[in-house]
Amino acid sequence: MATDIKDRINLQEINCEKELTLAVIGGKWKLIILWHLGLEGTKRFSELKKLIPHITQKMLTNQLRELEEDQLVLRKVYAEVPPRVEYSLTEYGQSLLPVLRMMYDWGKNYGNKVIWKDTAKAKAEG
Repeated sequence: MATDIKDRINLQEINCEKELTLAVIGGKWKLIILWHLGLEGTKRFSELKKLIPHITQKMLTNQLRELEEDQLVLRKVYAEVPPRVEYSLTEYGQSLLPVLRMMYDWGKNYGNKVIWKDTAKAKAEG
């Protein structure tokens, strides 16, 4: 498993632990996937797809595979017909939840005070 991470992430370009963290969880969808699995628990592929409507099936598959390779997500396949696959956070994935919560809180505060400040002000005046 670890060799997959090393193949995907060019360790020669990583200068510090912050860059390694961003290399593992970076991108548009990984944080959203981790957020849903962390807050709502184990999900099937179709449930994740419904929760993230703008992600394509191919992208969701790729992101889940990478998160699994990086040991952040556990993929459990049940021997049933039709096959059932569930995704959940590993211990490493769970350890990211406080960071994700802080990012959420920061984004909400920043959005309200900087991005949407004028919109809220205009609504209050209008």
